[in-house]
Amino acid sequence: MNIENQIDYFKRSNSDNCKFSILIPSWNNLSYLKLCLDSIAKNSAFKHQVIVHVNDGSDGTLDWVRSQPLLDYTHSAQNVGVCYALNAAAEISTTDYIVFMNDDMYACPGWDEALFKEIESIGHNYFFLSGTAIEPNTSINCAINGNYGTDVKSFDEKKLLHEVKGLAKNDWMGSTWPPNVVHKTIWELVGGYSIEYTPGMYSDPDFSMKLWKLGVRHFKGVSASRVYHFGSLSVNRVVKNEGYFEFIRKWGMTSSTFTKYYLSRGKDFTGPCTDPVFPAMLNLKNLFRRLQAAMKIVDAT
Repeated sequence: MNIENQIDYFKRSNSDNCKFSILIPSWNNLSYLKLCLDSIAKNSAFKHQVIVHVNDGSDGTLDWVRSQPLLDYTHSAQNVGVCYALNAAAEISTTDYIVFMNDDMYACPGWDEALFKEIESIGHNYFFLSGTAIEPNTSINCAINGNYGTDVKSFDEKKLLHEVKGLAKNDWMGSTWPPNVVHKTIWELVGGYSIEYTPGMYSDPDFSMKLWKLGVRHFKGVSASRVYHFGSLSVNRVVKNEGYFEFIRKWGMTSSTFTKYYLSRGKDFTGPCTDPVFPAMLNLKNLFRRLQAAMKIVDAT
């Protein structure tokens, strides 16, 4: 079955003078999608082109998106996963900058202005920037721990807006996760998100590795660009791929080797990434993981 033939494209907005093309894959999460889009409309400093990829949409998402004339969208009758969704939405993007944002994120005031100021300060297109997520009970060193609700019904928007600027977090190394922004020429050079990771697990570090191979070294998490993230609603429903081993087969190392030793992800930002220095035992660990990944292929045949 050819997935590409099942995707429809609808470019309807006037995207003149837009800063970013914001790509939002959504799979039957209408209440979260509405909150996400409302936050972009209320809390953005600039005008943006917003493109939603509607996976399935049988919960009312498709009908609602169709009724919003300022939204551009793509649609697949089945859930094609985040990689196909992002690549489809990018096909109708019109600005110089592509942003990937999850549908279960709430964009805080000035999220876009902070990213654009950072872009202007860099002075070239070989960068990859992430905003900083605020998450309830997070263990991720790139995120801020702050509980303002675990779902739309319990979300305390007023409290978040009152406290968001006071939440401590430095700029950090190792941009991989959304919300993130990349120049469109760089997106096109690396071919967007790799469909072998469909429905999407491990596609984020893979995209960063493709940027690394291209020569990108400016991987920065911008603290002043903040979103509230409810947390992986679609990932918890989907049948997961074996992205862990796919990454090893493709790049010869684990994703944790890449994010820790190449990107220094989560450490305070000190400047562009430099070539990694590996502990002696790490090469043996990655050799073992490569053998495991190869055995997975043998078992499958």
